[in-house]
Amino acid sequence: MKFNPWHHVSFGENAPEFVNGIIEIPKNSRAKYELDKESGMLMLDRVLYSSINYPANYGFIPKTYCDDGDPLDILVLSQIDIVPMCLVEAKVIGVMRMMDGGEMDDKIIAVAANDMSVNHLNDISELPPHSLLELRSFFEDYKKLENKEVIVEDFQNRIVAMEVIRQSIVDYEENFVKPKLEKKKLDSGAAAE
Repeated sequence: MKFNPWHHVSFGENAPEFVNGIIEIPKNSRAKYELDKESGMLMLDRVLYSSINYPANYGFIPKTYCDDGDPLDILVLSQIDIVPMCLVEAKVIGVMRMMDGGEMDDKIIAVAANDMSVNHLNDISELPPHSLLELRSFFEDYKKLENKEVIVEDFQNRIVAMEVIRQSIVDYEENFVKPKLEKKKLDSGAAAE
């Protein structure tokens, strides 16, 4: 069985307060890297059409699943640009609720737990107002030149964010773990006959 970080890395022992984030895109990048679901490799999806850069390190939480068919997205705030495919312990502080192409596309907002410049933050309400404006502006603008609309609905606190994470873990188990267990039962039943 080949290794795939989405399916083979833990979401973290202390989830949903702290989660493992796997970074795909470093802060300040214009490259839109994305996990190739089949191979587990990181691929260049595109270079952003707009002349703007990602305002935070962007990635996903392993062993989670969302309505868009992808793992749950995470934005990890840190003073540094974190390299792609780096595993980061992240303290959850909030969630950005948004619609992308008519689908819900939540983004968990977290701080790098091992970065003293941000790890004192406990809730999104503690971020400077400009940081939230920057995040909103980026996600509302980054697909405009592709003639695609993204609507940032709201920022919500860490309690809501943790519920989103819990649900994405349940959804992952429903879509990936239970079907495998059922298939094993069927296969072992057929072998016993």
